[in-house]
Amino acid sequence: MAGTAGTNDKSAEGPLAGVRVVELAGIGPGPFAAMCLADLGADVVRVDRPGGAGLGVAPAQDLTNRGKRSVLVDLKDPEGAERVLSLVERADILIEGYRPGVAERLGVGPDACLARNPKLVYGRMTGWGQEGPLAQRAGHDIAYLALTGTLGMIGRAGEPPTVPANLVGDYAGGSLYLVIGVLAALQHARTPEGAGQVVDAAIVDGASHLATMLHGMLAAGGWQDRRGANLLDGGCPFYGTYETSDGQYMAVGALEPQFYAEFTALLGIAETAPDRGDLARWGDLRDTIAARFKERTRAEWTEVFATSDACVAPVLSMREAPHHPHLAARATYVEHGGVTQPAPAPRFSVTPGAIGRGPALPGADTAEVAADWDVPNLLKGETE
Repeated sequence: MAGTAGTNDKSAEGPLAGVRVVELAGIGPGPFAAMCLADLGADVVRVDRPGGAGLGVAPAQDLTNRGKRSVLVDLKDPEGAERVLSLVERADILIEGYRPGVAERLGVGPDACLARNPKLVYGRMTGWGQEGPLAQRAGHDIAYLALTGTLGMIGRAGEPPTVPANLVGDYAGGSLYLVIGVLAALQHARTPEGAGQVVDAAIVDGASHLATMLHGMLAAGGWQDRRGANLLDGGCPFYGTYETSDGQYMAVGALEPQFYAEFTALLGIAETAPDRGDLARWGDLRDTIAARFKERTRAEWTEVFATSDACVAPVLSMREAPHHPHLAARATYVEHGGVTQPAPAPRFSVTPGAIGRGPALPGADTAEVAADWDVPNLLKGETE
């Protein structure tokens, strides 16, 4: 069951307590990056546009807006930019995810913001980056992964590439690199000789950077440039997933010899399995493992491997995961506002992060932010 650790019904404290963030509303990786900062205690004010961002997720269920406060500002209004710049004067970080040039046309680009606040860290989140032949093109996670070679390495041999939701591009290659970037830039801005700067976080850059180890293996001849043919991409029979008798799956990661020995012993194939070192017989070994897993249910195999070091685990669904004994014991998932959701991560021994409030509702916090940040002109532009 989901725990209650990592929640705070008052205000979130954490290592970023006291840091002020302005988020210009968007969808996908920008909001998630701002949520990470809010989870760690930053005071994040989301500047929503009248009419919403167009993603189609009801604001009350949009968990990427948890822990934030929202004000409504129409940046197409003649006075809209000035209201945002008033927030910028009091902020440490700004996050925006527009196409290159849009923020400038709206009057809230880096030059305008840094002129008002020279110590500001201006974080820009895009797929293609601020420059290059594709910078002005529309795109989504799948396209960014496709061009970086990342998508092409995910999936079974002889089958189309597997789409990894939008986790690898938008969030791993995008959001988390933006978070790293703005926090590094904030550290620099707070040094005696420091100044604000622009952080250009492009998903194509982050997704490429994630594959650094694999590029090294490729250069060394330890990785084949095709999917389903390598140690870590499903090509190896003792690193992959197998169907059980009830149509569920078990994940196997028995790479090291000692773990593999325990795996084959518990699976009951230690005496009959083909030699794992004979790559020519990997197909036969995979068939042997697959046939054995099909003899029992996922629950039965989970019990077999429960206390072992064989590196075998059941493949759980999103709804099942919070109930796993280990995740429940760690409160990896928490319940806040009646919704089970991942807890803030990572964990801190002295300044733990927390979910301070549920998803921000567009414009609901205008008066509160105007008072807390001492920006009275926000009230003049409040949209009903």
